[in-house]
Amino acid sequence: MGDVAKTSRIDEVPWPGPPGQNVRLFLKRDDLLHPEISGNKWFKLKYNLEEAKRQRYTQVLTFGGAYSNHIYATAAAAKLSGLKSIGVVRGEESLPLNETLAAAKAFGMEFHYLSRTEYREKMSLMVLEQLKAKFGDFFLVPEGGTNALAIKGAMEILEEKDFEADIICASIGTGGTFAGLLATAKPAQHIWGVSALKGEFIHQEIQRLLLENQISPLCKYKIISDFHFGGYAKFTQELIDFIQYFKGIAGIPLDPIYTGKMMYGVLELVKNGNIPEGSKVLAVHTGGLQGIRGFNKRNNTQLSIT
Repeated sequence: MGDVAKTSRIDEVPWPGPPGQNVRLFLKRDDLLHPEISGNKWFKLKYNLEEAKRQRYTQVLTFGGAYSNHIYATAAAAKLSGLKSIGVVRGEESLPLNETLAAAKAFGMEFHYLSRTEYREKMSLMVLEQLKAKFGDFFLVPEGGTNALAIKGAMEILEEKDFEADIICASIGTGGTFAGLLATAKPAQHIWGVSALKGEFIHQEIQRLLLENQISPLCKYKIISDFHFGGYAKFTQELIDFIQYFKGIAGIPLDPIYTGKMMYGVLELVKNGNIPEGSKVLAVHTGGLQGIRGFNKRNNTQLSIT
């Protein structure tokens, strides 16, 4: 995949809370690291694709929905790495392709569609053998990209300057990014994860990832599951209004799946006095903006992508 400009830009958010609270809020702009493989996707795919090439695979296969940031980023990263890519997509084929899949196809990705019932069994031996019979040998990258190699990459997200922050916040999806942050944060720091998914199961999932990857965080951390807005890919008008408001005050676009919910949660915590006075808070912008085009079309919204 080559490399990206390692130093992320950090923007200060101009409205962190009520006057006199003295909380400074910054956004780590990993969405600007690469035009196609932005945010945490760069880090999560980096070592997966290196390992695929080391094992002399010529193609990678992964899974995702029709508007998946992971599908899009994997297609772009595979092309950059000189690998073929196969995207196993949840649901029936729909033509013309939406913006996400059209871009992935332009990057060279070949698609295979599974019904929603079949998709639930996508990691079964039977389905994987069927995919190998159709496509030949491939290097498997899991849905969302989270595995040990992804966590190894996510451990590179934090840079020296980021260790000055008292609290680091990030969105949680499959948990790989959060695990990587926990592995590298300093003992004096707090890492807060804002879950984009409904339910408390994410607590067990994070514990599983930490155990399997032998990560013993030195920092304090907590998982916040109050700002999912109905669950994964769910939203309310309040969330849409907030994303537009945030773009107006900070000039920074957020996506409605992950970063919009994360920043809403962070600002609510500041506003409600849940963040100690004088804290320096750093939120990680994990990208995902490409999906806004499709989201706007599906939901008749007008969120900004730039």
